[in-house]
Amino acid sequence: MKSLVIKRSIVLAGHKTSVSLEDEFWGTLKKIAIRRQTTLSDLVCTIDSERQHGNLSSAIRLFVLDFCQKQLADLNEGHGATHRMVEPSVPAYSRLT
Repeated sequence: MKSLVIKRSIVLAGHKTSVSLEDEFWGTLKKIAIRRQTTLSDLVCTIDSERQHGNLSSAIRLFVLDFCQKQLADLNEGHGATHRMVEPSVPAYSRLT
């Protein structure tokens, strides 16, 4: 069975690095960057600089998950998450063990 995880290269602060992510996480991360009107590189750099433990790929997955959970919570509260941006909090994706 072929792995769904794909290794991708990205430049962070002038240095080339790689992350291993599923297409769904990568695609959602790109959409978040577009909504924030920033580059994918800058968004990943922010995630990287704010994580405290774990690897970058895991931190990205947790960032995307937190973003999606906040969007769902906003919808459940009737705030129309499709009209505004809910930012993920740092602790949710920075406390990897």
